[in-house]
Amino acid sequence: MWLRPEEVLLKNALKLWATEKSNDYFVLQRRRGYGGGSRALTGLLVGTLDTVLDSTAKVAPYRILHQTPDSQVYWTVACGASLEEISQHWDWLQNNIMRTLSVFDSGDDITSFVQGKIRGLIAEEGKGVSDSEDQERFREAVLRFQHLFGLPRQEKLVTYYSCSYWRGRVPNQGWMYLSTHFLCFYSYLLGNEVKLAFPWDEVSRLDRTSSVLLTESIRVCVRGQDHHFSMLLHLQQTYLLMQQLADYAITRLFDKETFSADHPLAQPLNITQRALEVHARNQAFRAFFRLPCEENLCEVYESFLWVPFGHHNTLGKICVSERYLCFASQDGSQCHIILPLREVVAVELVDPSSRALSVCVRGKRPFRFSEVRDFERLAATIRRKCMTTVSPQHASTLSQMPLCDDEEEMMVGQSKAVSTEALMNAFHPHDTENLDPKMVKEQMKEQLWKIHFSEYGRGSGMFCTKKTRDLVVRGVPETLRGELWMLFSGAVNDMAVHPGYYTSLLEECMGTSSLASDEIERDLHRSLPEHPAFQTDTGISALRRVLTAYAYRNPKIGYCQAMNILTSVLLLYAKEEEAFWLLVAVCERMLPDYFNRRIIGALVDQAVFEELIRDHLTQLTDHMTDLSFFSSVSLSWFLTLFISVLPIESAVNVVDCFFYDGIRAALQLALAVLNHNMDGLLCCHDDAEAVTILNRFFDSVTNKDSPLPATVQQATGDRSARPTVDITELIREAYENFGHIQWEEVESMRKRNKLYVVQTLEETTKQNVLRVIAQDVKFSAPQLDEFYLLFKRQHFISCYWNVSSPTQQNHDPSLPYLDQYQLGHAQFCSLFNLLWPWNASRHLNTHTHSHTHAHTHSHLHTLARSAFRLADQNEDGLVNFKEFICALDILYNGSFTEKLKFLFKLHVLPAGTRLPKAFRSSACTQPAEDFSPSLSPRFSDCGDDGVIRKSPERGRGKFDLQEYLKQWQDELQKKEDNIKHLPRINQTQFVRLSKTLYSVFHGDEEEEELYCAVTRVTSLLLRMEEVGRKLQDNSPTKTPPTTTQSPILTPEPEQSPAPAGHTPETCAPSQCESTPKTPDSPPGCSKISPDHPDTSPSDTNPTSTATSSPTGTNSSALDTPSDTPSDTPGELPSPSGVGVEWSFSFEQILASLLNEPTVVRFCERTVDTNKFIEYARNAQLRDTH
Repeated sequence: MWLRPEEVLLKNALKLWATEKSNDYFVLQRRRGYGGGSRALTGLLVGTLDTVLDSTAKVAPYRILHQTPDSQVYWTVACGASLEEISQHWDWLQNNIMRTLSVFDSGDDITSFVQGKIRGLIAEEGKGVSDSEDQERFREAVLRFQHLFGLPRQEKLVTYYSCSYWRGRVPNQGWMYLSTHFLCFYSYLLGNEVKLAFPWDEVSRLDRTSSVLLTESIRVCVRGQDHHFSMLLHLQQTYLLMQQLADYAITRLFDKETFSADHPLAQPLNITQRALEVHARNQAFRAFFRLPCEENLCEVYESFLWVPFGHHNTLGKICVSERYLCFASQDGSQCHIILPLREVVAVELVDPSSRALSVCVRGKRPFRFSEVRDFERLAATIRRKCMTTVSPQHASTLSQMPLCDDEEEMMVGQSKAVSTEALMNAFHPHDTENLDPKMVKEQMKEQLWKIHFSEYGRGSGMFCTKKTRDLVVRGVPETLRGELWMLFSGAVNDMAVHPGYYTSLLEECMGTSSLASDEIERDLHRSLPEHPAFQTDTGISALRRVLTAYAYRNPKIGYCQAMNILTSVLLLYAKEEEAFWLLVAVCERMLPDYFNRRIIGALVDQAVFEELIRDHLTQLTDHMTDLSFFSSVSLSWFLTLFISVLPIESAVNVVDCFFYDGIRAALQLALAVLNHNMDGLLCCHDDAEAVTILNRFFDSVTNKDSPLPATVQQATGDRSARPTVDITELIREAYENFGHIQWEEVESMRKRNKLYVVQTLEETTKQNVLRVIAQDVKFSAPQLDEFYLLFKRQHFISCYWNVSSPTQQNHDPSLPYLDQYQLGHAQFCSLFNLLWPWNASRHLNTHTHSHTHAHTHSHLHTLARSAFRLADQNEDGLVNFKEFICALDILYNGSFTEKLKFLFKLHVLPAGTRLPKAFRSSACTQPAEDFSPSLSPRFSDCGDDGVIRKSPERGRGKFDLQEYLKQWQDELQKKEDNIKHLPRINQTQFVRLSKTLYSVFHGDEEEEELYCAVTRVTSLLLRMEEVGRKLQDNSPTKTPPTTTQSPILTPEPEQSPAPAGHTPETCAPSQCESTPKTPDSPPGCSKISPDHPDTSPSDTNPTSTATSSPTGTNSSALDTPSDTPSDTPGELPSPSGVGVEWSFSFEQILASLLNEPTVVRFCERTVDTNKFIEYARNAQLRDTH
């Protein structure tokens, strides 16, 4: 790559460089210790300096210097990672610069011209480099990264750090490279090289640790092994960036349900350190203020906010997005506000001396900000955004609203077509005349909130402080619950900017049929069945509309169990459209990844809960070594926000706290539940006792202040006989004991545990797949594990650098384990080529002739395409792991007959054609000794003939158990196949099969004998075919097809009536040695070449071009002039049509090859499986170049 010219005073400073080429104006140098085949002490020292010292750490091994004859000053103009790359720059200088330089008279003019030319080249190439990095140093780091790790050029280096990698108790000082999909490290100290490259999608743990030896380090767990990195200058910054890269890879590759094409980081090639930091900052901003997903943080200002109720200023930060102005205090007062810019009517500069401005909001007192560093710019920004934010719909709505502090009527977008009243108001109206003690307490709560509204504001722009939380902990009044849920969750903003959205959504989705609608109908009557509202059509219809509308809005989530329970509670206290937007806020912001097929979000919070138990309930941790029990029992707590375990009158108090504090409130309450039952849990002997204790506790929880009548409350028997726990006291206890858990801490735990949860799910998938396959193949368990990882990585490689890759859609966690990962045609062929078990020189001998290697690779790619068609019998263009490994098991562990049959089937069709129905049917019914029973479940493509064209789960339709049972029954009833069902192989196909055998034998130590053996077999088969054709032509009558013959009898070559000079003995090994040996022209085998067939036109009967030969497999067949009809059922028609002279059956080929011990011995030779696995692992990424 071209470099910005820098001055170098000494050409051979410290003897670190050796000159390779030079002329009057340029010098090409090589760094000592690289290339040249030298590993002397000087090279070791130079390599060590390059790794440790920052001054020369990222200098490439080759460089070009510019010089002038009359100067001792040199300038670096280019560098390269290899001699080939730097030679391209050298040739360009020779061809484009040298002639021009002769025109100049002065050396200074020459240097100025060269520098300007090089800078122009850099300007053309220097697009996309991160602004936060020094451009030149980063370019050098990219080049070194590509040179060291051999990754494709599409792999984007994000940043790099100097650090130490601990191997045992020995630190290795080197450089950490963080790229889009890999964590890499390189160290070179006095000849000791350490090179690591871990894909982010294999990282299961990533956290900060400290110990006696390592004061502070980053621990990375990959495939069960821990790796520690320390001595980082900015450890926290590095850790956060690594966490973001790992989370990005996990989300994009494993959890495509939540990763959309319009994701800010959807294109891997555009990811930079700054882009990651901005994305993380936007995520934190939206999560803290509960803003819509499309909001991004634009500007941040430090300022003071005047708090009217406290008559003082509070220090904090102003955060401005596209449609909101937010403020959060930083002085411990826990005060924050959210101002929608659509409601701002004016911005005034109050006091320039104090840099203050006032923001006027419709119907509220002004908000005064002071000590804003750039207050004029902030005012201009707010004015500009206000002009673009107010929509015509909202403007017309605002013009009709009174300017008052009460914002109960600011819920816009209500539709007359849906329910406009909360179900609780319809089935349990609020009675202000009732003087029941509980109703009096309820009125007192309402009065407290009215006082709060008068001091802190109401609706959007309300000050949220510690006092607000205290009121929420006491319980929100029944009449205010819907309004405050909308406000705290941010759903009020969603509904305000999308007027009429819910109505239009219902018009589109109602009446349509889908898998989600069927599941919704099944669960409608299971949602709070005890409540009167859901015992009538009013509540059931509202619930159906909300769930169906959301499933239509977000098909990636659709409908998930537990959504019905949560939505039922929302409909009790909110209007129907409000309940819809509350559900949107919960599913898409507050509980991300909860309501999908794998409920990853709930599992992540279970892991967070375990971590909190270890930190805060040490007694319980000491008593129970395995805390997974609490994870399993708490799943329903988090999925339903305790609604499924608490009475409805108590559960709504938990929902109050959840909408204010998020998942932190649920975690605090869960800890309080365990802490409250600590004594009982410590006395438990098993999980059943613990479950009983917790169930009894939840049954004892009451809400003594609930104004709901007995018909609505979910009482569980007579509670007077046992002690009860008030939900308000329990929540207060949770805040007092565990309220110090911060939101930032919970979010950090979520990110840290998401890696572990996803990798645990992946490990479960792998174990289930391997358990099913292990019975059908002969590979060992460790080998199957390695093959699965290679298969899975091949899937990911196609997704790494192309977000629109169709292969990325092949990963579907909703499918059965075997079909969750599948390979398309290109991915299958690439992996199949790497694991081809023969012709080892292609893998291990790097000095193979280039022409031979290119021909072998082309032929092997053709075989891979045929193998893919053989495996993909349902013609969906995908192959799962079971199909792949069963085919591979034949090549590695099969018998001679099985391997030959597999190769035979690869050649019975030319490339690009589809398997006939008869052959597909027979191919899937073979017993174990013929092919592989593991291929049969997917080697099925027909309908009425007992072959399944599509697996029942492949589509997005409803899961059909009957279809699975039918497929199983069909598989059991299929007639066992034998070699008679295989079609005959014609001339062109047989030539390809011969070439494949020569390619397989090429490079083997017995190559000469193997070539001659195949030559003898082909000669014998051709003579047998020729004799059989003559007998057929001379026969006056044809034997009826009822005559049967023995399928396989070993022929005696000496008894074959072959022409003189063509006996097998004429191809002795001694004669073959003098014949040129190539895969295309094996010794003594020119007669089977496509250009030189062993039959002359005079010997061919034009009327029987496609007629099979009567030459069977024994000598008696030669004496009996019988004929096999050409329309034998199951026989493969010749693709060449008229003009094909001969064809062979599999029995003939098998019987002939069995007479060659060298061939049989070669095919039954044990394959070093581990060697090929290691080769594929190292070459898998290089193969993508």
